Amino acid sequence: MNRQTAIIIPARYGSSRLEGKPLLKAGGKYIIQWVWEKASNCKGIDRVIVATDDERIFGACKEFGAEAEMTSTEHKSGSDRIAEVAKRHPEIGYIINVQGDEPLIEPANIELVRKGIVEDNSADISTLVREITDEDEVNNPNLVKCIFDVNNYAMYFSRSKIPYERNVGKAKFYGHLGIYGYKREALFKMTSLEQTTYEMAESLEQLRALQNGMKIKIGIVDNVPVGIDTMEDFEKFKLIVEGVCNIQESV
Repeated sequence: MNRQTAIIIPARYGSSRLEGKPLLKAGGKYIIQWVWEKASNCKGIDRVIVATDDERIFGACKEFGAEAEMTSTEHKSGSDRIAEVAKRHPEIGYIINVQGDEPLIEPANIELVRKGIVEDNSADISTLVREITDEDEVNNPNLVKCIFDVNNYAMYFSRSKIPYERNVGKAKFYGHLGIYGYKREALFKMTSLEQTTYEMAESLEQLRALQNGMKIKIGIVDNVPVGIDTMEDFEKFKLIVEGVCNIQESV
């Protein structure tokens, strides 16, 4: 039976807002190196693999000692990229998809995702949310919201404000964090399924899993991840690693 737990970090060179961001350097390290080091510090992880479609990123990973594998340039999502790598390794039973542009991700967050799939026999997938109270965030379509049941299984994800507040003050709101854990079979099932109506409507891949009856375990954290999508984000990250400002000031 498959037992290994692996973190697979999808990393591509092309990006509409910040091309080549995995190879930007701050504090003497590539962005992808920062992510790999954080992932490598997690408990209960057997290996960390960078999955890339670019020889430059592959070469950089080898330079700082990371395990890396080349993947197809045709993948439309990070989950497709990590599935290609996972198929090569039948010994891997649990896969955690850590985004390659979150160099300040907390190892404890990754460990919570790991627990969601390794320790819960009913869960196919696991992910994280954080409570949000700012009204602008609640209404921001770029921040995906999540509602879940009393057993912490996802009921729905949406770019809209959910739940709708007919009775104001009765609901809590949770923003989704883009990290996923998969049981091996669940990853292959999800990436082989056709896009669903809700997925296409909201442009949210996880809705494909829900609409096909898969169970997504939700973990709740209280920190805000610092992702790098723009040059402004990168400049803020540089200030953090240089000790000029702290994480809270950068958010």
